[in-house]
Amino acid sequence: MVFSEKKYLCFYLVCLFAFQIRASSGEEPVLTVSVMGHPLLVAVELPDAILQPAGSVPVLVNRDCPDTAIGGQIVPAIDSRGLPDPRRRVLLAALPPSRTNQETAVYLLRWQEPCDGTSPFSFEETNEKTLTLFEDGKPVYAFNHGTILCDRVPESDGRRTRACYLHPIWSMEGEILTDDFPADHYHHHGIFWTWPHVRIGEKEYDLWVGVNLRQRFVRWLVRETGPVAAILAFENGWFIGEKQVVTERVWVRSFLSRPESRSLDIAITCIPLEYPITLWGAEGKSYGGMTMRFAKRKNTVITVPSGKTTEDLMEAKLPWADFTADFEGASGPSGAAILIPKEHPAYPPTWLTRHYGVLCVGYPGPEPTTFTKEEPLRLDYRVWIHKGAAPLDRIEEIYEGYLKSRAGAVEKDPG
Repeated sequence: MVFSEKKYLCFYLVCLFAFQIRASSGEEPVLTVSVMGHPLLVAVELPDAILQPAGSVPVLVNRDCPDTAIGGQIVPAIDSRGLPDPRRRVLLAALPPSRTNQETAVYLLRWQEPCDGTSPFSFEETNEKTLTLFEDGKPVYAFNHGTILCDRVPESDGRRTRACYLHPIWSMEGEILTDDFPADHYHHHGIFWTWPHVRIGEKEYDLWVGVNLRQRFVRWLVRETGPVAAILAFENGWFIGEKQVVTERVWVRSFLSRPESRSLDIAITCIPLEYPITLWGAEGKSYGGMTMRFAKRKNTVITVPSGKTTEDLMEAKLPWADFTADFEGASGPSGAAILIPKEHPAYPPTWLTRHYGVLCVGYPGPEPTTFTKEEPLRLDYRVWIHKGAAPLDRIEEIYEGYLKSRAGAVEKDPG
């Protein structure tokens, strides 16, 4: 029985300590996983030797439980410049728990004709400025590619408009988790990635407030949906007036939700066009980079690897941080954590956490770092959105699974 399109049968996942896909002449490719009972979504690059028949979709069949088949999804890989790589493919799958007590599970990778081609995901143009992702008819996130204006901000204030950010971000129960144009910091906007100090050539600019350097949408790269995830990739530019000085390419991969959580993977690539760019964060605070501003709420709890913290942290080196609260319109607490992979430059980066409502991943922090068009800046994150309070041990399990999934090796069977 193949249930790739049946969402709720894919909710229960497997914790992978390592996985690999192997293929050799005369053998079926196999995905081998080392199992614990910890949920994890699989994203693994396929070797060139594994050929996908035209018009087919991937199916994973547990070798020990052949009556169980899991639908997968093939998506483009991201090249070093943030573009879809036509030569490389990534297999996505949500694997159920093992039915045996074995330490590993082996899945045969097979191909079949699509059943009905349906997906729980859909993209809709909310208006001429905003594209919204829905899952089973419920909103997940909105990408504001057009210029958004707030009448509450004075006309003389450059923070009155902005573009190229994710907002709203919706919770598992449908309340809005993020804020835009908050009265205490007009320049905060949902999930965004900007820096207060940007040096290009001989001059310094401020992308954080966006007065003399701004992001503008340029084009769509990928927009596709499947049984496991929805992929949105787009290209923005950093502009000084009408001159573009940096190309920014962003990928957002929204995985199939579980009843209590969902994961958004965000990959950002920044490429200087003419001059190298030098970035650094706020002195003494380190903010500048991946940022999430939260909506109005009560009972805020910020959790980091050392536990719950009642103090705001500045220049704290953290692999992750979680923000949980009672948001308006919700029946109980919910929240989101930002997870940092070990491949992130200067891992773990410095953070600023504020109980008034923001998580700021500060990379490169207060020390300037320069990037060139030959060696672009690449930043990867996972935003883990959860229903209910998130105990420390639960967040640690989620984070460990995230790291292990990224560390999986893909190789051909040497035979």
